[in-house]
Amino acid sequence: MGTLYLVATPIGNLEDVTLRALRVLGEVEVVAAEDTRTTRKLLTKHGVRARLVSFHQFSGEGRTRELLNILQGHDVALVSEAGMPGISDPGYRLVRTVLQGGYPVTAIPGPSAVLTALAVSGLPTHQFVYLGFLPRRPGERRRLFGAMAEDGRTAVAFESPHRLRKTLEDLKLVLPERPLALCRELTKIHEEIYRGDAASALAYFAQPRGEFVVVIGGAGLRAPDYWGAQGA
Repeated sequence: MGTLYLVATPIGNLEDVTLRALRVLGEVEVVAAEDTRTTRKLLTKHGVRARLVSFHQFSGEGRTRELLNILQGHDVALVSEAGMPGISDPGYRLVRTVLQGGYPVTAIPGPSAVLTALAVSGLPTHQFVYLGFLPRRPGERRRLFGAMAEDGRTAVAFESPHRLRKTLEDLKLVLPERPLALCRELTKIHEEIYRGDAASALAYFAQPRGEFVVVIGGAGLRAPDYWGAQGA
């Protein structure tokens, strides 16, 4: 019986991969990748030869059955486009099916956009809530932010560049004084961390580019007091 390995891969910088991850990726029978092009670049850089198959949100039951058949006698690795597979990607469905089939599942830890952004944000880290990708519809976003009004935990969310300004407008409306850290292109050449509030972030990001992780301070925190004279 084989094992399903959940292998964390870099969120940007291809050097951010563990020795254990590279060894496992080179030893398993097949690597199921959310984006085979991204994974191939990583493997090529590190000289790892592996058989790649795709596994993404549009993969059907046939691909799942194929991977289960391989697990009957061989190990399989699952990788996300970036970070830990199963977190805000379709990998969790495969994990559940594999567990239901009685196969072992283990994780090879590594890069995480959520924890990287949280650590570098400067906001409290003793408790936090992960929101995943924020709702696309303005009404749903505002309701979500409204539900956070009395929550003292730091919140972490993903947002795309073309929706960032709309999200900041909703935050300005619902949670105007909350301290924010907007983490752009983490670990990449153009990495940038902006700290302020929704209004100042709107002024700063006139034309947002790159992928963002948004970190929002909890109830009771005010951006002017929290960031002090440093601001952004």
